[in-house]
Amino acid sequence: MAMQFYASPEQIMRDRSELARKGIARGRSAMVLSYADGVLFVAENLSSALHKVSEIYDRIGFAAVGRYNEFENLRRAGVRMADLNGLSYDRRDVTGRALANAFAQTLGAIFTEQSKPFEVEICVAQVGSAPEDDELYRLTYDGSVNDEPGRMAMGGQADAITGVLKSQHRPDMSLGEAVRAAVAALASVGGEGGAARTIAAHQLEVAVLDRRRVGRTFRRITGAALTALLDGDSAADVAPAPGVAKTPTVPTEEAHKPTTSAGSADLEGQADQPEA
Repeated sequence: MAMQFYASPEQIMRDRSELARKGIARGRSAMVLSYADGVLFVAENLSSALHKVSEIYDRIGFAAVGRYNEFENLRRAGVRMADLNGLSYDRRDVTGRALANAFAQTLGAIFTEQSKPFEVEICVAQVGSAPEDDELYRLTYDGSVNDEPGRMAMGGQADAITGVLKSQHRPDMSLGEAVRAAVAALASVGGEGGAARTIAAHQLEVAVLDRRRVGRTFRRITGAALTALLDGDSAADVAPAPGVAKTPTVPTEEAHKPTTSAGSADLEGQADQPEA
């Protein structure tokens, strides 16, 4: 009679954790941080078709590292949940905290019930009316949730990157300063002999949740606009006049996406006013 293999629950959980951590560490890093006019997402990404950073809802963004097929399934589920709640109730009832809790339950169930955990680490960010109102939630492979203090890094050598970013980050930074600080933190690790690397604009995926916009706040920064920010061109980071939403410097695939939603307070007030 063959002997049945036995492993203690503690050993099984340790093995799953080690598998997930190794898978996440092999990926390229991403970071999320608050700045004066919103929340910035910066990820090192060599693919222009597979996004690590995406929009989930009006004022909520999503960033992830690890296995693309696994965190993409989570992102799609989050979009469906947000759309369903927004249509059933009100768009303002969709919050980053609720989405983070839903992701945590899913990741926790997968970690404990399935033989292989998801090799992912994700961030759900919601932009507020001021930097101190921004919400950044880090979710790990086992369903743990942490509320981060205005900045975070995931994947690769996240601890070293976080240390560099912590010394440079300020909540009142302009967009250009925030982008350059994030890229400098990414480039501080991975070079030969511990030296800093040079990361080109086409190797980066950059997006923001712009708190000055009404309704949908997510936009990507690509091409000449991103190059200008990396080069320190102040013209690419000029604040718009009061009441005017800032738009990308160059057209992107989302340049014509509507920036207002039927659930925004401003539009609700306007809907009751007679036309002139």
